[in-house]
Amino acid sequence: MELHPISGIPGYIAMVAKVLAVFGGVLLVVAYTTLGERKVAAWIQDRIGPNRVGPWGLLQPIADGLKNILKEETLPAKSAKVYFLLGPMISLFPALVTFAVIPFAAPLPTPWGVVDMIVADIPIGILYIMALSSIGVYGLVVGGWASNNKYALLGGMRASAQMVSYEVAMGLAVVAILMMTGNVTLTQVVWQQQQLGMWFALPLSLAFILFIISAFAETNRLPFDMPESESELVGGFHTEYSGMKYAMYPMAEYAHMTTASALMATLFFGGWDLPGSWDNAFWYDGRLIQSCTFAVGAAATCLPGTEVLAVPALWKTALTFAGFFAKVVFFLLVYVWVRWTLPRFRYDQVMALGWKVLLPTALAYIMLLAVSILVLDELGMTWGFWYGLVLTAVSGVATGAFLYFVDRGHTITGAAAGESQRTEIKTIPAGIAAGD
Repeated sequence: MELHPISGIPGYIAMVAKVLAVFGGVLLVVAYTTLGERKVAAWIQDRIGPNRVGPWGLLQPIADGLKNILKEETLPAKSAKVYFLLGPMISLFPALVTFAVIPFAAPLPTPWGVVDMIVADIPIGILYIMALSSIGVYGLVVGGWASNNKYALLGGMRASAQMVSYEVAMGLAVVAILMMTGNVTLTQVVWQQQQLGMWFALPLSLAFILFIISAFAETNRLPFDMPESESELVGGFHTEYSGMKYAMYPMAEYAHMTTASALMATLFFGGWDLPGSWDNAFWYDGRLIQSCTFAVGAAATCLPGTEVLAVPALWKTALTFAGFFAKVVFFLLVYVWVRWTLPRFRYDQVMALGWKVLLPTALAYIMLLAVSILVLDELGMTWGFWYGLVLTAVSGVATGAFLYFVDRGHTITGAAAGESQRTEIKTIPAGIAAGD
């Protein structure tokens, strides 16, 4: 068995197979996440949920798809027809293609070479995801504007404002990852967590909290579903849509949820990595290595002659894929659980959280992390478990301070917490008759 990257005709065949498997798999996960959400919501609300179409309701997503295909397609008479049709497509396309740069299993050995379990291992992985995910909001804005409906237009405007507000905090949370790895390639991010001996959710705990809050806002999920809040905007940006054009918007939402869950698993929970060093594998200078000795202060650079060759195997690929899939499902369940647990924020609270809380917190945390890394490098501490343990302590203190001050309600207050909103209730003295 050759331990070199697969190439030639077998390489092209492997690439086509990965593309079909990944994008077909994402669409399958999107379809059955809708069923999973309805089942979990029924369990939370003490009811049954879908159980008629197929055994245990497993064919319900197929029935929903057929229903949307057969429904009448409406086209408002005074809408901008071309853009009205483009809106759902613009929203769905980025949600699907962003998954291409996420590694989902350990390398697979074959008689023709090693197949990397990623569609496109490009050197700008994180930047690619950030760039394309920000395009998805244009589908909401275009669809809302093209509908020639005031509610839809307001929903599109809310979507754009919300994306701008939380994209900044999400980007700064990703900057913390870049400071740790010195690289934006997601395969490198996974391997650095393997070499550190712990997942980044510990040494970068506050960055993870900022990222997951921003991810909820970016996907317009409760409690951040302001662009489509039915109590205020009827249905928001998709008010005038029906049939498959409408269905593409929920599909885009669930696809964004899937990609965001995979990204959180990759950036902060080791991606396909499982506890232990048995599955470590990374391409370094054309060799598939398991580990190496790092130079002081340079996490991405191995010392010459210190590489330990990796031993890929089919069972390792299968187990790591199962682990990655379990992590993605876990974060999808968190999305569903939060939606059916928390009420919707007010719009001013959404804006205040993004600009007054997350942004200054992220900036302060980046400065704290930069100083901590500089001090550790000056002290000559090499990349490894103790390096991560020190950063875990620093991030733990920062996370505790953040949660303490946010929980006290100094910045985001309830509807009646402000002094100007307090109502004093006066009672009539018992000795005075009513009406006097």
